[in-house]
Amino acid sequence: MPYFDAASAAPLHPVAREALLASLDEGWADPARLYREGRRARLLLDAAREAAAEAVGCRPDEVVFTPSGTQAVHSGVSGALAARRRVGRRLLHSAVEHSSVLHAAEVHTASGGSCTELAVDRTGRVAAGDVAAALSPDTALVCLQSANHEVGTEQPVEEVAALCQEAGVPLLVDAAQSLPWGPVPGGWSLLAASAHKWGGPPGVGLLAVRKGTRFAPQGPRDEREAGRSPGFENLPAIVAAAASLRALRAGQEAATEAARLRKLVDRIRTRVPELVPDVEVVGHPVHRLPHLVTFSCLYVDGEALLHELDRAGFSVSSGSSCTSSTLTPSHVLRAMGVLSEGNVRVSLPYGTDGAEVDRFLEVLPAVVRSVRERLGVPAAGRETVAATAGGGPEAAPAAAAEEPGERAASAEPAGLVVDSLGKRCPLPVIELAKAILEVPVGGTVTVLADDEAARLDIPAWCAMREQEYAGERPAERGAAYVVRRRA
Repeated sequence: MPYFDAASAAPLHPVAREALLASLDEGWADPARLYREGRRARLLLDAAREAAAEAVGCRPDEVVFTPSGTQAVHSGVSGALAARRRVGRRLLHSAVEHSSVLHAAEVHTASGGSCTELAVDRTGRVAAGDVAAALSPDTALVCLQSANHEVGTEQPVEEVAALCQEAGVPLLVDAAQSLPWGPVPGGWSLLAASAHKWGGPPGVGLLAVRKGTRFAPQGPRDEREAGRSPGFENLPAIVAAAASLRALRAGQEAATEAARLRKLVDRIRTRVPELVPDVEVVGHPVHRLPHLVTFSCLYVDGEALLHELDRAGFSVSSGSSCTSSTLTPSHVLRAMGVLSEGNVRVSLPYGTDGAEVDRFLEVLPAVVRSVRERLGVPAAGRETVAATAGGGPEAAPAAAAEEPGERAASAEPAGLVVDSLGKRCPLPVIELAKAILEVPVGGTVTVLADDEAARLDIPAWCAMREQEYAGERPAERGAAYVVRRRA
């Protein structure tokens, strides 16, 4: 079964498996002890630290191992902010950071600090100029991921690092997604990563703090990991993590595999919009990770789509609101202003066979079509429902397929009112697509919806279908979203 979710967790690298089994026999003792078994364990830990430092591009004594990548981020943020309290308590971070950064920012705000969120463009990329404009004398720390975990967009880390150095502000880079492909460029101050993203075992994080960066670890401390990550080290997992990272970087393997996977991803980016109607490929077309592509399908329930792909033999992920435990849109997609419904993230692990990608492209159109049919978008009429730019009297039969009582026409000259209260996206968008055909050019459709995803998906639908989004206003329940027909 093809596994296409390496951005969540990469399959265990064969070298990691061998190193893990070997170190269970050799690395079980306490590396802080001076007897033979302890010295042997210490040698393994030191070798792992040197291998990790070489891969990161820093000194071994700048690297500590943590119980997870999330813990590395939390420790990095709290330690850097605490060390610079006299300078200021302002934290800058992009709107698309990993949730670990956002959670650390919430704790910082709750303790009296302040946070400024940096907007991104529609590709998910921060403008270095916006960072420069936001830097101020009271800025204590800037957090910027090297590449986004949901859409693969790479950030201008090198430019931002230069700006931060000039302003004397440390930069923490979350390199979890990009470290498997090479060192992070630029003069960053702190870096966090997670082993299970590159084929190491879960439960190992990495935090690098460059010499000269002020850092004050928070919470109880002990003598281990320079006082920055207390507790007994999981030495077998650490050794396996470092061994797999070193194996990825050996020779030209990483560069060669990145080039191969980029071609497969290019194939997906090109073919999916050709094979499936009404699809938006999101993320930057050039500045992106080599193995990751995300696209969103109009008129599709994301959870149903993932289940159908799973039944067809493909393990993929999603940032869609329909698969979120909180039932709210992905903060990444929301910040980008792109469609969240029917969202699919494909992230190819090392060694992915091109034939598996071809089979995915063969299966996807039928899967999307079946999900749309179940949601009331018949295959025969989908083009009419979706292609509102070609509306007019001939499009009316598509709207007539709607069940009685689903929509009430307003007596106001403004147009139609679609009552989608209590309905989850994509149903409000589907009803909007049908209703827009029933008003003349210049007329409006007002959608009443209480699903949070509608706030993102209705404007995104307008952008995709070249209609005018006239804004939202409060309603007795939820909100009223107004769309004006332009074609």
